[in-house]
Amino acid sequence: MTRGAESGLERDDPNARRASSLGMAAGQKQSTDPRGPQEAVGPAITTASLTKDFGSLRAVDGLDLCIERGQIFGFLGANGSGKSTTVRMLTTLLAPTSGEARVDGLDVRREAREVRRRIGVALQEAGLDDLQTGRELLRLQSRLYGMARSTIEERVAELLEVVDLSEDADRRVGTYSGGMKRRLDLASALVHGPRILFLDEPTTGLDPISRESLWRYLEQLNREQGVTIFLTTQYMEEADRLADEVAILDAGTIVAQGSPAELKAAIAADVVSIEVESEGEGAAMVVEQAADSLRGLVGVEDVRVDGALVSVYVRNGSGAVSSMVRSLDAAGIAFGDLRLSHPTLDDVFLRATGHHMEPAGESPTEDES
Repeated sequence: MTRGAESGLERDDPNARRASSLGMAAGQKQSTDPRGPQEAVGPAITTASLTKDFGSLRAVDGLDLCIERGQIFGFLGANGSGKSTTVRMLTTLLAPTSGEARVDGLDVRREAREVRRRIGVALQEAGLDDLQTGRELLRLQSRLYGMARSTIEERVAELLEVVDLSEDADRRVGTYSGGMKRRLDLASALVHGPRILFLDEPTTGLDPISRESLWRYLEQLNREQGVTIFLTTQYMEEADRLADEVAILDAGTIVAQGSPAELKAAIAADVVSIEVESEGEGAAMVVEQAADSLRGLVGVEDVRVDGALVSVYVRNGSGAVSSMVRSLDAAGIAFGDLRLSHPTLDDVFLRATGHHMEPAGESPTEDES
C-alpha cells in the first residue's frame, strides 16, 4: 500500500501505519526466492522423534510436531526446557542427535542452505554489530539476501518504521537499549520477506507498550500475509494472545498440546490458589499437610504444590471454598491470600509440569536448552 492509498485511520494511528508497512514489507517477494511464485504445499514444520543430546544431558527428547502453514505456534516452557535448542535445530544452527526435521518441506540437515534462505530468525541473543548503525545493519542484511540495490533503501526505511526505530536509525547499535536491539533484530529477520518466522523469546526485555506493539505487528503479519510464526515464550499472556496452538515443553518433552482454549477447557475445573503461611525448616512439611487436608474434599480433582502456594483444581470452586477454609482451620494451618479463578494457561502449565513458569527474562542455562 502506498502512502497515497493509506486510510484516514492509518494516517492518524502510527501503530496501524507501522503494522500495515510490516505486512507490505514482509510480504513482498524477492527475485531470489528459491521457489519464485510457486505455491507452497504441505505443513510448514514437521519433526519426527527429534532428539538432541549434550553429552549425558538430553535437552530435547523425541519431539514430534506438525505445524500447518499460516499458524502462530507457541512453544511454552521454562528456562532449560529445550525450547531454544529446538529452535536452533529447526533453523539449522544445531545438528540433531537423531530424528528428522523439515522446514518448508526441506530437510534441515541435507538442505540447510535452502532452509536458511526461506526463513527469518530472531534468536534470544541478538547477533548485532554494535559498531554499525541500525540502518547500516539492515542494508547489509538486504545485500546478503541478494536484494536489488534499487529496492534496498525503500525496504530498510519501511522496516525501520515497522519497529519504531526511524528516529534512531543512524545511531550505532551499541548505543541502543536492550528493547531497541530486540526490535532491530526482528526487522533484520523480516528483511527478505520470509514465509516462516522463528522468534525465540521475542519480547523479553521489552516494556509493556513495545510488547503490545510487537504483538500487533505479528498478528498483522500472520493474518494479512499468511506467514507461519514459531514462537517460544515464557509469557503466558503472549501465548494466550497470539498462538493458534500451544505446546508445553518440560525437560525436553511435550507434556500438553492444543489451542489455548482447548487446554484451558480440558481442566474442566475452577482453581483455588492458597498461600500457606509458614516459615523455617518445617515450612515445606506444613505446605504438604495443607495439600493433604484438601485432597479428600468433595469435588477436588487435583492438588498441586509450588513453594508455599497450593493450587486446588475443584468443581464448583465458589461452593467449595468454605469447606477448604474449615479443613485448613481444623488442621491448624494458617494461610494468607486465597484466590478463586477460572483456569488459565498458567494453571494448565502447573498441572502439566508440576511447577509454575519461572519469571520471564531470567538468564538461560548454558544450553537453554
